[in-house]
Amino acid sequence: MDGPVTDLLDGLDGLDAGAPVRQASLVDLLDRVLATGVVLSGDVTISLAGVDLVTVRLRALISSVHEERPG
Repeated sequence: MDGPVTDLLDGLDGLDAGAPVRQASLVDLLDRVLATGVVLSGDVTISLAGVDLVTVRLRALISSVHEERPG
């Protein structure tokens, strides 16, 4: 599995138990996610007695967009 979450967690492999841990802030995490982008996908189905009543499907792409202005 590759992606932004994997990239964020890759640095954990080489941590020493006695080394100080650097805490990432929410801003750092958002900056990294928006720089690479992330795709969210999921399905939720609510059923009663084997009959599907409601199905919700989520497909979302979250990324930053940079506009180039002639300058």
